[in-house]
Amino acid sequence: MNLEQKIKEEALRLGFAACGIAEVAPAESEAIYFDTWLANGMHAGMTFMENYRNVRLNPAGLLEGARSIISVALNYYPADLQPQDVPQLAYYAYGRDYHDVIKEKLNELVDYIRREVSINARCFTDSAPILERYWAWKAGLGWIGKNTHLIIPGKGSYFFLGEIVTDLALIPDRPMESMCGKCTRCMEACPTKAIEAPRTLNAGKCISYLTIENRKEIPEKLAPLIGNRIYGCDTCQQVCPWNRFARPTTEESFKMKDELAEMTADKWYALSREQYTRIFKGSAVKRAKYEGLLRNIANYKAINFRKEEEQNTNTYK
Repeated sequence: MNLEQKIKEEALRLGFAACGIAEVAPAESEAIYFDTWLANGMHAGMTFMENYRNVRLNPAGLLEGARSIISVALNYYPADLQPQDVPQLAYYAYGRDYHDVIKEKLNELVDYIRREVSINARCFTDSAPILERYWAWKAGLGWIGKNTHLIIPGKGSYFFLGEIVTDLALIPDRPMESMCGKCTRCMEACPTKAIEAPRTLNAGKCISYLTIENRKEIPEKLAPLIGNRIYGCDTCQQVCPWNRFARPTTEESFKMKDELAEMTADKWYALSREQYTRIFKGSAVKRAKYEGLLRNIANYKAINFRKEEEQNTNTYK
């Protein structure tokens, strides 16, 4: 095997579902899209997206002498789901924080490469100004769907992405053509119509943004549309036909904690700071902070209360 093949084989051995290689170069085809998205304010309160533009559009700025990007995907699709009658978390938040899990695996992959050749490298996973989905596409892992998720053929979109930026000159893989076709199920199913055009997500309407990154009150018009979600949203992935190929992850770290699985609606309503700290220790849910999660739970409770009132009214008519 050549070095590229060896790297991919080792990535699979470490548990990654896919691995590909791209040449470090300016992301020219993405620049207009990215700049337009920012100019239209679709990043909402995520002002950090305005920073480090040059690095976002050219990862050469992340490592001196950078020549290649090794892109990987790690499956997080859960084997067991929360009951539907309780407040819902996005699937990716069921287990341990993916940043830690992927970083560990990427470091192992770098160590393996170093045993083969001399290498300078930096590892990233949603932790640097780098267009992860773009580079995963350039590395041939899949294509960016209309819902903005990377879709891997025959596997779906329930994947975390990670990158190794290195000074090695590796043979790049070919980008993949989109296979979304005429399908618009994700756009039609989005509760808040946040996908305003193919690959154009208005974060200010997105339930994931509203329940995680958003530090303000949820807008009054959007609050009822959030439904039973208290951290993130999976709707645009759940309706995607390509996710019929999704298979449960074998990564033990991503499995739901027992205490989380036992949470009822009443337990969520009474969630204390101590419980929050214990249940979500080492979890991505910490991103929303305790106060943000309470805000989301209160919204869920208000929606349920209105539903019960409507049902009672209809019963006694």
